[in-house]
Amino acid sequence: MTPSSPAPATIVLDIGKTNVKLALIDADGHTLAERRSPNAVVPDGLYPHHDTERIWSWMLDAMRGFAQLAHVGAIVPVTHGATAALVDEEGLVLPVLDYEDELPPSQDAAYRALRPPYSSSYSPLLPAGLNLGRQLAWQAHAYPGQFGRARHILMYPQYWAWRLSGVAASEVTSLGCHTDLWQPARQQYSSMVERMGWSALFPPLRPAWAPLGPLKPELAAQTGLPADCKVVCGIHDSNASLLRHLQGAPRTVLSTGTWVIAAAIGMPLDGLREAGDMLANSNALGEPVACMRFMGGREFGELAGAEPVQCSADDLQRLIARQTMALPCFASAGGPFGGRAGSVAGPAPQTAKERYALATLYCVLMSDYCLTALGACQGEIVVEGSYTGNPYFAPLLAALRPGQAVLSSDDASGTTCGAWMLAHWPATGGAAIGRATGGAPADAAAVADAADAADAATAAGGTAARGTAPLALPGWAAYRERWLAAL
Repeated sequence: MTPSSPAPATIVLDIGKTNVKLALIDADGHTLAERRSPNAVVPDGLYPHHDTERIWSWMLDAMRGFAQLAHVGAIVPVTHGATAALVDEEGLVLPVLDYEDELPPSQDAAYRALRPPYSSSYSPLLPAGLNLGRQLAWQAHAYPGQFGRARHILMYPQYWAWRLSGVAASEVTSLGCHTDLWQPARQQYSSMVERMGWSALFPPLRPAWAPLGPLKPELAAQTGLPADCKVVCGIHDSNASLLRHLQGAPRTVLSTGTWVIAAAIGMPLDGLREAGDMLANSNALGEPVACMRFMGGREFGELAGAEPVQCSADDLQRLIARQTMALPCFASAGGPFGGRAGSVAGPAPQTAKERYALATLYCVLMSDYCLTALGACQGEIVVEGSYTGNPYFAPLLAALRPGQAVLSSDDASGTTCGAWMLAHWPATGGAAIGRATGGAPADAAAVADAADAADAATAAGGTAARGTAPLALPGWAAYRERWLAAL
């Protein structure tokens, strides 16, 4: 690049549970181009699994197009959690398991004996494969030959970074996402990792923003991307949304997508309860974050229908007046009411707009419930992600929480913004996070250095959040009380 050339752009690979997105972001954080594709699970084979080869081919094709639009300096992978890849030198030794697959009940008792106590992992026992440790234990038992060939256990963002760069790494945000493999408070692997003999399979820990290496030469030639394009380690998606909120006064971030995750930054962990499906994730600095979540994107879709039509305030008011309410839950995977069958009380919605209104009311009430149960009753609430596209979600939530300011992100993907920030993170932060996530609790100087880096990157990315005026519809507060009483 010559001195007069524009600053390099960044490609963000964002693999959500429902969709895959590739975004080209310029040096100022503006989106230049974007490609999307459904993230379909392959139902056959050894077990339901992610179609990694289809994603790979689609991604390389999109990158060829992006290479014609800008000089790309970095690629950052960001993915959903509870997912890992078992690889040898050549590639996958087993397909990447879908965490929604119902693993054999015959494994339940044995896994309960293997997993660490909640008091150390802050990872509740979850259904299907939502505890990554359970997936790995089952794969090791069911396919010992293939498992035995594995050289690395790669968390999902780092699997894609490895395919792009050839460098294997581990990273705390995916390790600390209800996996049973990590101790968030102590910032080290759990007892289960040693008990299962997996310690050597996890590559060295690297910070989320660490450049692992340049793009493989054959991939640079295949895509037309620069030979010096760096591949960044990558991050868990909801933690990407947290990046620009890590500093300053304590606040709670509602990261919304397939999952709605309430992350109470700065809150002590002693109020977390396994019975309430509460957990501690690890943020990019390696610090534990008290969280509670439900599968809000999936549940909204179940209630609103396959072809949702945005409602009006009148539709919302009509359902409130009729006392039509949805009672949890409408997804099979986790959340505070996991295992219950959802139902609709009162007169059923009659139109697509009323179904959208019912889904909105339900997701606001569920979010409010999680915030209260978590104890996140002080400080700002920042809504990130897909719910920012619903004009009624944040105003209705603000009406239920008059003591807290509710802000809504200006972009629909805090995940993309956070991933872009990783490519622009100051080098000083990389050294700090290397100390902070090196397998022992961080010293104060290391955390302070990383915090300074977070401040600088947040300033570059911008807070991009606006205040929300409450939408206090008549009867809304009483509707919530009746909903709570019906739970």
